[in-house]
Amino acid sequence: QVQLVESGGGLVQAGGSLRLSCAVSGRTFSRYAMGWFRQAPGKEREFVAAISWSGEGLYYADSVKGRFTISSDNAKNTVYLQMNSLKAEDTAVYYCNIDHNPDYLKTRYRAFELWGQGTLVTVSS
Repeated sequence: QVQLVESGGGLVQAGGSLRLSCAVSGRTFSRYAMGWFRQAPGKEREFVAAISWSGEGLYYADSVKGRFTISSDNAKNTVYLQMNSLKAEDTAVYYCNIDHNPDYLKTRYRAFELWGQGTLVTVSS
């Protein structure tokens, strides 16, 4: 069983920054891509960003391009999300997940059954 533990959320003013972390443990693939997702109040969960195992493949939602940066530390089985220039519309619970294919993180996440508890990001305007 895979465990996903997100952390780093909090309350920040618009224009501020936060760095999220997600630790992956348990029975995982030998190599996997990692991604971030978010769910705002009253809305469906959406894709935010993904990174391939090698780190060479980076994928971002249009809404966060140029403001968010995903990175990972494979030795620590941890993925990060640096969020800058935060906006009120970034307010959401942020989740991470993994898959052997980074494109699946972007396109098939709605079918994923296992999720962590998420970390709440609140951006005040």
